[in-house]
Amino acid sequence: MKTIRLLYPDWLSGGLETYYFGANLLQHILPANSNQPLVKVEVARPDGQPRTIQDGIAGKNEVLSGIRAAQKVIEENRPQKIITIGGNCLVSQAPFDYLHGLYPDAGIIWIDAHPDVSMAKDGYPNAHAMVLGALLGKGEKSMVEMLKNPPFKPNELLYVGLQGLHDYQAQFLDELGVNYKIQTEKFLTGEEIATFTEKFDHILVHLDIDVLNPQYFHSTYFANPELVGDGSGGGKMRPDQLSQILQTISRSSDIVGFTVAEYLPFDEERLSKMFGSLELFTK
Repeated sequence: MKTIRLLYPDWLSGGLETYYFGANLLQHILPANSNQPLVKVEVARPDGQPRTIQDGIAGKNEVLSGIRAAQKVIEENRPQKIITIGGNCLVSQAPFDYLHGLYPDAGIIWIDAHPDVSMAKDGYPNAHAMVLGALLGKGEKSMVEMLKNPPFKPNELLYVGLQGLHDYQAQFLDELGVNYKIQTEKFLTGEEIATFTEKFDHILVHLDIDVLNPQYFHSTYFANPELVGDGSGGGKMRPDQLSQILQTISRSSDIVGFTVAEYLPFDEERLSKMFGSLELFTK
């Protein structure tokens, strides 16, 4: 069974160049495995230039071009399993849609402090907050239209680590009929997660690093006090709790897709730029 590692360093959909750096660093952090070839989605390199907002989406044409590029790379390789190395949360759209075509019975476990069901009309222009709404078939129209397979159903989704919602996000989920639980005080139990996975032959896991509490893990969006995003808060999960959750999912299901997104190593990026300012390293 062919498994690929999809390096998809999209930063445009999150409006932050560190996503590009983080994805390229993350590929070296994952355990080495020569049986899992690395394939790369070519995206525009960071250039320090802000993107124009088109139809409420920052850099809309480039964002959609990135999704098309990811679809093309995946279809050329025709894997049965995909490990996606992001980049921001948008990177799950193309691989999860493709895998849904292979495994129509697949369920999604979305490990994230945020629901990712925003739309352009809600006033936040970065498409990484819109990706799950698109996969559910009811989100941003231009992204929904890029799906090549039927959208996921509301009962095929489980949120883990979800924090407080904006009113428009809660309205979206309620109207769609998604059964979700706010986990500000207590995360889902292993039993609750296993009960969900038992309904499906295959599972797709989306892991947004910002589910982690920035007090315990600093390479996350909310560890940078200069960033405000759409006003949402950070995650509350400790790394050991995340590890237990991932072990539960692994033991109770066949994981065919796994995304790691929103890894933001700010300190490492600053160190790289410091060395890059020295002629010794660049000449």
